[in-house]
Amino acid sequence: MFKGLSALQESFRFAVNAMKNNILRTFLSLLGVTVGIFSIIGVLAAVDSLDKEIRGSLSSLDQSTMLLTHVSFGPTEVPRWKREQFPVVTYEEYQYLQRSLPDLKAISYGLNVAPQTIKYNDETLENVQIGSTTEGYYDIESIEFQEGRFFSEQESVNGNPVVVIGDEIRNKLFGQNGSAVGKKIRLYSRKFTVIGVMKKEGAGVFGPSKDEIAIIPATIVMRIYGGNNRSVFPIITMLPEEDADYDGFLAQAEQKLRQKRGLKPDEVSTFFINQLKGFAAAIGEVIGVLKLIGWGIGGFSLLVGGFGIANIMFVSVKERTNLIGIQKALGAKRRFILFQFLFESILLSVFGGIIGLVLVWLITLVLTNAMDDFEFVLSFFNIMLGLSVTFIIGIIAGIIPAIGASRLDPVEAIRTGM
Repeated sequence: MFKGLSALQESFRFAVNAMKNNILRTFLSLLGVTVGIFSIIGVLAAVDSLDKEIRGSLSSLDQSTMLLTHVSFGPTEVPRWKREQFPVVTYEEYQYLQRSLPDLKAISYGLNVAPQTIKYNDETLENVQIGSTTEGYYDIESIEFQEGRFFSEQESVNGNPVVVIGDEIRNKLFGQNGSAVGKKIRLYSRKFTVIGVMKKEGAGVFGPSKDEIAIIPATIVMRIYGGNNRSVFPIITMLPEEDADYDGFLAQAEQKLRQKRGLKPDEVSTFFINQLKGFAAAIGEVIGVLKLIGWGIGGFSLLVGGFGIANIMFVSVKERTNLIGIQKALGAKRRFILFQFLFESILLSVFGGIIGLVLVWLITLVLTNAMDDFEFVLSFFNIMLGLSVTFIIGIIAGIIPAIGASRLDPVEAIRTGM
C-alpha cells in the first residue's frame, strides 16, 4: 500500500515538474478549458441567479393563484382579431364572483394605470407606479407592514382616500426614519391619507418592486378614469381555499363568468383565466433551455480545450520518450508512467477550470455590487460541477497518451529518444 502511495506521489511530482518546465505550453493548454468552464458556469450562475430572483418575486403569491382578464399571458388558439373584441373584466363581475364562487379564499379587482406624481409639502416624486386594487389584494399577496395597515373592505367599497406606500417612497417623502402613517400626500390632485408602509422587499423582476409603489382603492381610480376607459387594464385575481379541488375551482370560475356574460354553450369564452402554476412551470422550462444553451456554448470550448490537452500530452510523450525508456529500464512500473502523464493531463484541466471559476466568481462580485438589489450567486453545486467536469475532461484527454507512454518498450524508447 505504501509503495503504491509512493508511486502516486512520485508520478504527481513528475507531472508538476513537467508543467513548470513548459509554462507557456501549460498556459495555452489550459486556456481552452478555462474558456469552456467560464462559459458554462458563468451561464449557469447567471441563470440560477435569475431563477432565484424570479422565484423570490413569486414567493409572495400562492402557486394556485389565478388571474382573470381579457388577454392571455401565454399561447392561445383564439385568433388575435377575436381576442381584441373581448370585453374587459368589470367591477360588477368581480363582485358577482366574490358572492357566488365556492371555495374562494381571496379575490381582488385591480386596475393597471399610468404612473403618477406624488407630492408631500415641498417633496415631489414623479413616475410613481400606482397599484389600484381592492382589500382582497392583502390576502393574496401576503403583504407585511413595517408601519400601519392595509385598507379595509369598507374603505375599499366606499373609495376612501387612503394610500399604502412602499419603503422607498416613505424614505424619499418623509426621510429614512420618518413616520408616514397619518400624513397626507397629494395624488391625482387629491389628498390621500397614508395608512400603511410596507416592509422593504428589494428589486422586482416583474415590474416595479413594492418598495416603489403606492396602493389605493380601485373604486377611487374608477371614479377618476370612468367605468369604460380602455386606457386602464383591469384584472381579477382569485385564490382558492387550500383544500379546494384546483381543477374544479377553475371550472367553476369559468362557468360562473360565462353565465354572468350570457354566453351560449357553443360560444368561446370571452376571457382568459391565467394560472400562476402554469406560469411558474413555463419559467422552469425557460430556465432549463437557458441552461442547455450554456452547456452548448461552453461544450464547444471544452471540446476544443480537451483536444488541446490531448495534443499537448501526445507531444509530451514524444518529447520524453528517452526519459520514459530510462525510467522503465531502471524498474519503473507501467502504472508509474501512466499516472505520471494522466496526472499532468488532469492538473492542466483542473487548473484551467479553477481559473475559469475564479473569473466567474469575480464577475459575480462586480455585478452584484454594480446592480442594486440583485444578487449574482455562484453556488457550491456549480463550483463542484465545474471541478468535476474539468477532472473528467482531464482523464479523457490524457488517458490515451498515458496508456501509450506506459506501453513503450524501454529499449526502443531509449533508442528513439537518442
